[in-house]
Amino acid sequence: MAEGIMRRDYGRRIFVQSAGVKNELEIDGFAVSVCAEIGLKLDAHRVRTFQEMEQWGDQIGAFDLIIALSPAAHRQALEYTRYYAVDVEFWPIFDPTGLGETREAKLAAYRQSRDQIAQRIRARFGPPDPPVEKKNDA
Repeated sequence: MAEGIMRRDYGRRIFVQSAGVKNELEIDGFAVSVCAEIGLKLDAHRVRTFQEMEQWGDQIGAFDLIIALSPAAHRQALEYTRYYAVDVEFWPIFDPTGLGETREAKLAAYRQSRDQIAQRIRARFGPPDPPVEKKNDA
């Protein structure tokens, strides 16, 4: 969710890449649903780990900032500071996984996380860039 929000709102001035501690292969369907509500398409997003990023050629040391959203990601990000001059911030975001008995209750929990992430992003990076106008092919 954080990568989708960042790319939409700051994608012309900030390069963003999301990674996690473990690879669950597919993005969570509830995350896809609540992001679609705000115009973000995450269904093609692939979940990746820090190690996969490095294997695929991303240089962790080339990033200026790692924002960790879970304690496990924070610990792993801090390990990179031993070797690279990268800043690390920890944003303890509400984890909606496994919450709610009904589909609507689960979606409500994911909306809460999505909105919390968006608020933290705007507080950290300021107002979003103006939307890019799409050219009409007609």
